[in-house]
Amino acid sequence: MTTDERTTGLRRFFERLTASEEELDAQELQRDSAKCGAVPAGTCQRGQVVSVSGRLRTVAYTPRTNLPTLEADLYDGSDVVTLVFLGRRSIVGIEPGRQLTARGRIAIRDDRKVIYNPYYELEAPR
Repeated sequence: MTTDERTTGLRRFFERLTASEEELDAQELQRDSAKCGAVPAGTCQRGQVVSVSGRLRTVAYTPRTNLPTLEADLYDGSDVVTLVFLGRRSIVGIEPGRQLTARGRIAIRDDRKVIYNPYYELEAPR
């Protein structure tokens, strides 16, 4: 083992030791997202068809004038993408803390990344 390898390993150890719980969680989410081949939400651009993977932070029913809407914030460790399910009041399995992979075209609404009516796959609860 070279000196550089030992220094790098020691540096990583101290970074993990001093990192906050949120930073460690974000790093784990980014690793899991990369493993399944998803695009980091932080790099997604408007108009791209992407696959993003992460954990649902919030799920809220938002009654609109004529169309019920279910909105869920998906966090992958780099950024948040809001998944908008038009015409739905609830979806079984779509709940905070649940891991999922969503596919669709990125749109921008109120300076936030949004995917309307995404195709999604729920991951088994851990």
